[in-house]
Amino acid sequence: MSDKESNVCYKSQADALDLTVRMLDEGKVLVLPCDTIYGLCAKVGKTTMEALYALKERDQRKPFLQLATLEQAERLCEVPEDIKAVWPCQLTAIMRNRDGSGKTAIRVPDDPFLQNVLSRLGSPMYSTSVNMSGSASLTNMTDIIYAFNGKVDLFVVDGEMQGTVPSTLIDCTVRPYRILRSGGYDATSLIR
Repeated sequence: MSDKESNVCYKSQADALDLTVRMLDEGKVLVLPCDTIYGLCAKVGKTTMEALYALKERDQRKPFLQLATLEQAERLCEVPEDIKAVWPCQLTAIMRNRDGSGKTAIRVPDDPFLQNVLSRLGSPMYSTSVNMSGSASLTNMTDIIYAFNGKVDLFVVDGEMQGTVPSTLIDCTVRPYRILRSGGYDATSLIR
């Protein structure tokens, strides 16, 4: 996308869910309202991952977190019981992959729209802050559209400000768990 305008729809529109799922399934990059801050999102896959890295000009050694339903998270990773007990919430957990291929950062969002998108898509999706790598996250929709119009396929709007605080990020591959980023969830009870 470069010479054309991005599409815009409102989360409250009757066709927003269908449009979002269809565009994600087609491998498009979207700006979606997450239950934290707005995010650049795409269906998990090699092509979409490369598109996100290029869009953000991000170091490819820094992986993207994935939004997933609890069932999708459990298919991919070894999800500790204490994490299952608190999800869905604004907590991203780095966990070991079931197939032994490494680890993945996953968040189960506490948002009915996102849960429906993930269920209908049948796949987790990448989610990353709306910004160029190394710059501050954009949280105001006017700024987001100004910066990314023509660079993403769709903006799904849920108010001018979705939120200003990202998810809390913890590493569950070590004991005790380690908080890597403080955010929208108080994870102190999980650190023991």
